[in-house]
Amino acid sequence: MQEPSLPIDSLNNFLADYDIGLKAAVDALLLDLNIGGADGFLSALIALHHPQIKCTTFDLPPVAPLALAKLKQMNVSDRVSVASGDFVKDVLPSAEIISMGNILHGLNEEAKIELMKKAFDVLPANGVLIAIENVIDNNRIKNTFGLLMSLDMLIEIGDGFDYTQQDFENWAKQVGFKRTEFIPLAGFTSAAVAYKS
Repeated sequence: MQEPSLPIDSLNNFLADYDIGLKAAVDALLLDLNIGGADGFLSALIALHHPQIKCTTFDLPPVAPLALAKLKQMNVSDRVSVASGDFVKDVLPSAEIISMGNILHGLNEEAKIELMKKAFDVLPANGVLIAIENVIDNNRIKNTFGLLMSLDMLIEIGDGFDYTQQDFENWAKQVGFKRTEFIPLAGFTSAAVAYKS
């Protein structure tokens, strides 16, 4: 797998925005678990920009060799580990931060809530869930890309869909998170953040 083929300015903007957002969300936390981490690119970015955070990229076993190669290529093998498992079926490894990029939009509502509950259950009292997605504005009029991605998920998967800020907030509160925050990133992407305390 390859990292996203973004123009370098867009990638730098994404990193700067993500860096600011992550710092605000996880100031004193030290252990990140990236669910559905694929080749480990997001975990590598977190490790590069937040050297105090130890990261684990978590995905299906066949993906592990790709992640190991990417982490070595990006010189973060000492700070990012690879764990294999199925986030749908398995108990998640414990972490202080659980991050995921474009994972929830591929699931139906019940599965979204179930995965958020699994994350809530393994996070400590001060834990944080960060979902990086094309979160749709509550009025469904601004994020055209998110709306199109939602249609794409319905066509490709059948019952996956992108969601609004209010949807995320409702699901987060339903599983026990105390509050949520939305941090705009590059383009139409946002970090939907749920705080356990």
